[in-house]
Amino acid sequence: MFKNFFSRISAFLQTPIGVIIAANGIWQVVMLAFKIPTNTVAYYIVSAIMLGFDVYVAFTLRDQLIYFFAQFVLPIQNQKYRQDIAARVRNFETGSRGPALFVKNGRVIMHEGEANKRGAGLIILDTASALVLRTDTEIKDTVGPGIKFTKGNEYIAGSVDLRSQLQFIGPLSAEKYLLKSTSASTSKDTNESQNQRQQTSGLTRDGFEVSPTISIKFSIKRPAKNMPTESGVTSRYGFDAEAVRNAITKQVIQLDASDTVRMEWNELPAHLVVNIWREYVRKLKLSDLFTAIAPNGASGLQIIEERINQRVKQAGTEALDDAGLQTGEWLESLEFKQLQSRGLEIKEVRIHDVCFEQSIEEKMIQQWSAEWLNIAQKEESYLKQKEALLETAAREEASKNFARIASQPFSGKPTQPQENPFITLQLLIEPLKKYLLNESAANSDMETELRKLDEIWKWLLDNNPNIPPTSPDNGGAQ
Repeated sequence: MFKNFFSRISAFLQTPIGVIIAANGIWQVVMLAFKIPTNTVAYYIVSAIMLGFDVYVAFTLRDQLIYFFAQFVLPIQNQKYRQDIAARVRNFETGSRGPALFVKNGRVIMHEGEANKRGAGLIILDTASALVLRTDTEIKDTVGPGIKFTKGNEYIAGSVDLRSQLQFIGPLSAEKYLLKSTSASTSKDTNESQNQRQQTSGLTRDGFEVSPTISIKFSIKRPAKNMPTESGVTSRYGFDAEAVRNAITKQVIQLDASDTVRMEWNELPAHLVVNIWREYVRKLKLSDLFTAIAPNGASGLQIIEERINQRVKQAGTEALDDAGLQTGEWLESLEFKQLQSRGLEIKEVRIHDVCFEQSIEEKMIQQWSAEWLNIAQKEESYLKQKEALLETAAREEASKNFARIASQPFSGKPTQPQENPFITLQLLIEPLKKYLLNESAANSDMETELRKLDEIWKWLLDNNPNIPPTSPDNGGAQ
């Protein structure tokens, strides 16, 4: 009890008022000790002068010390900020201060009850954060990275993260969720997995439900050139005051069955992408998603992914009809306009795994297996037909070559009919033999044919009564 009492007295004496009272008390003790008269006019004048001097010295010294040391509390760079931080320190001592907040990666960090304080406050933002200040009646200021001194009636309307955001929606590919009918759901089919499927679920043209995993990379729109903020901070993530203001203040209302929900800035890209996905998947059959349907060989999923990126990244795109074919009509992209008006930009959209009912997957595997067998049989028949055609063409070409080679001795000059058939046969065989000799360097079959021709040549020489017997190596009849 006494300890608490004396600690309060000690704390009071450390204040400027306490110092003044203590100094005047010491002065009175000195007056009494030296028996200085205290009932004269001079005494009261001197006491008043001393009291005024003490008050002046105490408060002046206090203000100067606060001003001097306060400028080292924060990395401030201009004269106005030194006055602002000194004023905030004075308010802190009196207990009438406003909120002191720190914003990191777009999230406001504060002590409990700090947001309820009303008064001149202070906000520190890292290089990845920005926010908008407002009063109860109007939007006031857009604040970028650095330091912001707020007025008594100002508070945070919203904050954003200036970094690029990567968001995944739909079933988790790592867990390989497969859609199941309601009657076949089990205890493992949790509400969380159901919600993930419903995020991207859509119906194909033939009535099958599919749910892909979609990744979206987006950010607050960045300026063409980074400029320092009011605090002199240049963020490497870029700070566009208008884009930040639009992202926080412009509202998109999502109509629900039971209530209307305000959509936050980082929820809008996923909402737009899913709507485009459902619009395009209704134009295609389930089999079209995994087969090439475009002239360039792109599958249905690749076409949808390309169209989604076009509609969120550029002002227009070519329209598709109800069968997923290009119509040649150029349509304005309302999604791109909405993102621009909200101060957002989508950098990339990717479609990853596509999940659907397990029984459908099994049927598709069976169907693909049957189709693969049919295609393989058709390919085999085609190859056999092609082989037969090539064989026929090769036989015809060989016959032409044989006729051309064998007829060389009879071409280019008039000849008289030969009375001796043996000489005619020799003239036919001789060019064939020369041709085979030229082509027999690396072919064992040619050597066999040469031996047969030699036997025929020998038979002709042996059976020709008009020519004496010669060896086939002599080169012909004498």
